[in-house]
Amino acid sequence: MNRSTSRDLYDRALDVLPGGVNSSVRATRPYPAFIERGDGAHVIDADGNRYIDYVMGYGPLLLGHDLPESVRAAVQSTLSEGPMYGAPTEIEVELAEFVARHVPSVEMCRFVNSGTEATVSAVRLARGYTGREKIVVMQGGYHGAQESTLVEGSPDDPRPSSPGVPQSFAEHTIPVPFNDTEAIEAIFEAHGDEIAGVLTEPLLGNTAGVLPVEGYHERLRELCDESGALLIFDEVMTGFRVGGLQCAQGKLGVTPDLTTFAKIVGGGFPAGAIGGPAEIVESFTPAGDVFQSGTFSGHPVAMAAGLETLRYAAENDVYDHVNRLGEKLRQGLTEITEDRAPGYTVLGTDSMFKLVFTRGDAAAPGPECGAGCRQDPDCDRFDRCPKTGADVEQSETERWERLFRPAMLDDGIFLTANQLESQFVSHAHTDEDVEETLEAYKAYFE
Repeated sequence: MNRSTSRDLYDRALDVLPGGVNSSVRATRPYPAFIERGDGAHVIDADGNRYIDYVMGYGPLLLGHDLPESVRAAVQSTLSEGPMYGAPTEIEVELAEFVARHVPSVEMCRFVNSGTEATVSAVRLARGYTGREKIVVMQGGYHGAQESTLVEGSPDDPRPSSPGVPQSFAEHTIPVPFNDTEAIEAIFEAHGDEIAGVLTEPLLGNTAGVLPVEGYHERLRELCDESGALLIFDEVMTGFRVGGLQCAQGKLGVTPDLTTFAKIVGGGFPAGAIGGPAEIVESFTPAGDVFQSGTFSGHPVAMAAGLETLRYAAENDVYDHVNRLGEKLRQGLTEITEDRAPGYTVLGTDSMFKLVFTRGDAAAPGPECGAGCRQDPDCDRFDRCPKTGADVEQSETERWERLFRPAMLDDGIFLTANQLESQFVSHAHTDEDVEETLEAYKAYFE
């Protein structure tokens, strides 16, 4: 497959953009495919190559690349009235009302411009509301490019995961393993009255979609209640994708104190939000004392796109479609790996999926769960399925990135840049797309 134009564009980009990209995850080997346009469930690159797209903008494009007429009309109408005003608009009220009506934990929202901005503001709000400083995060979780969560290591040795983050920030952050109840209980035993909040994704979307073991989030809820800390769900990725309009918290049956949103809440445009009970969210200025502000917050075009996307999803059986195709993909991948790569693991739920090149014996014990790992303790594979971010990071990431992803690209399948990022099904995908994708996976393992 010829990608010479993409190669030349990358050569130019290296002169004017650090690493040739504007987000580090886009720097795929040996060079990225530069996308010219989207078409339904497909993208077309600068050389005219067409791919079935499972990146979907890293999650925002629930409906695919072709916006339904109602969404397109709302965006165009809003834009025709002016790009933005620096003043409130009705559309931001309507989107906040929609979110509050459907998401169990939300009474109020504060809109921002990205997932990073949402988690930055949620951490500040938790600290301001509780009067405490420490934040607990999950090892391998990702909460945007912010100093309070760019932290790695252990509870006893937290350290910045990037140069430029002061060690003093890391000292207020406690990284713990996801799904490890004993570890989080020990942290609350030692620091309970210092913890402002526990920040976790409902599932580890940036480490391939590792699901929680049964009872884990419920135990987090109990520990936060007992200590006075806030439970913060980062639903930037899962919000309005996993669990439908109630989000992952509705599917799990666990109600957080704060929730962060982005991606789908903006309908493919830059937007994020922090939601929760009025008692907490009204701590933001000007109602309270915790400062939060932004020139582009509640941008009318992003609000219109988000609201109409969610309305369309609610009225057109979008979740039935994407979840069915997601299950079909995971089921097909499970069958392929059982026959050809039994040491590998299928992860994900609803319209998220990922095949992880987990290390292990070729003769894995027993069959996999039917449509991806469910963290079932009665499953013969339970002990070997990834439970934490570290489990995914220790898999064969080099093989996935250097061999597998380029081969799939040559077969017309556009996957996320590395083995850690989840992949997504949209309403524009079809059964034929899934079947073609499974054939490409099968051919790779033959």
